[in-house]
Amino acid sequence: MTDLTNRPEFFTSHNGDKAPLPFSKAEYARRLGNLRATMAARDIPAVLLTSMHNIAYYSGFLYCAFGRPYGCVVTQDNCTTVSANIDAGQPWRRSVEENVIYTDWQRNNYWRAVASLIGSAGRIGIEGDHMTLAMRDTALNMLGGAELVDIAPDTMAARMVKSTEEIELIKGGARTADVGGAAIHAAIREGATEIEIAMAGRDAMEAEIARAYPDAEYRDTWVWFQSGLNTDGAHNPVTKRALQKGDILSLNTFPMISGYYTALERTLFLGEPDADSLRIWKANVAAHELGLSLIKPGATCSGICEEINRFFADEGLLQYRSFGYGHSFGILSHYYGREAGLELREDIDTVLEPGMVVSIEPMLWVPEGQKGAGGYREHDILVVEDSGAENITGFPYGPEHNTISA
Repeated sequence: MTDLTNRPEFFTSHNGDKAPLPFSKAEYARRLGNLRATMAARDIPAVLLTSMHNIAYYSGFLYCAFGRPYGCVVTQDNCTTVSANIDAGQPWRRSVEENVIYTDWQRNNYWRAVASLIGSAGRIGIEGDHMTLAMRDTALNMLGGAELVDIAPDTMAARMVKSTEEIELIKGGARTADVGGAAIHAAIREGATEIEIAMAGRDAMEAEIARAYPDAEYRDTWVWFQSGLNTDGAHNPVTKRALQKGDILSLNTFPMISGYYTALERTLFLGEPDADSLRIWKANVAAHELGLSLIKPGATCSGICEEINRFFADEGLLQYRSFGYGHSFGILSHYYGREAGLELREDIDTVLEPGMVVSIEPMLWVPEGQKGAGGYREHDILVVEDSGAENITGFPYGPEHNTISA
């Protein structure tokens, strides 16, 4: 008979060989070196990372939680991911260094595994913007009452400036987004549904990622294609609505490569837009081009926002502005992670510097029932360089290219 009282709380299993990771070992060593320097400066002997983005950033492993906790414990000597037994050996294969698997035979085996890696550390770095109150209470109970110190702002600041390897991957993502955009552009026709057109873009991008990145894991690439009233929100889901002549359209492609998100967003019309719609569309394009000209080292997020606000105010359109004018890119997506310190908004004063990657994406939303109703949005990605910025988005914008014959 199996001894049910002698099952392990956690264990290690090196099942198979290590898989190729998105970046070199030297790149992960650079990231961990920066984190360890912060730990030393703040007298933090151990850090427990819990978010998808930070665990992937520092270890290479991108987890699928499904209601289970995951972690990565970093000390001055080790970097060890902590994963659930349901994932078996895959987390070890995808981690740059070590991995510990916890079992679910009894509650809190995750925390027992974490405690074994942290040891007697009296101060533990945690992600204050990710750890829930329930997790914090359990951590205090299971980790010997150690002081929990928020390191999330430090890790975010580190992620905001990209390495050469990261920028190369982001450029690949931008190229892939353009591929999806072209597939969507070709699929647009009267009577086609949003979901049909979205599938064409998604399939094209996934095929391109598999071609260009044969060692990657393939997941999470998606498209939001919106039409008519559905264009009013930037994140509105795809529906089965059929396209009609005269519709305003919103093309949004989002390839995901090893956790790295890029985007292409464009306004289109099925048939010639009316005069009011065309005026608003051209004004948003002009704001987009103004924003592109403002991205350079030394510019501030709030300062860029102020300039575009002034332009829209002069055009009598500021009241239709929908959200901030851009954000950072890197290891983030719509359901994990963001770099809130690098968003083009009035309340963000971050100074742009070489290595940062940001979008310009002005959006105007005119409510239904008003002339020119709909959501207008253009979106390009720029890499900040020593004396300016490189626009890595190639898909055309504006009425000349994106007015589709009905």
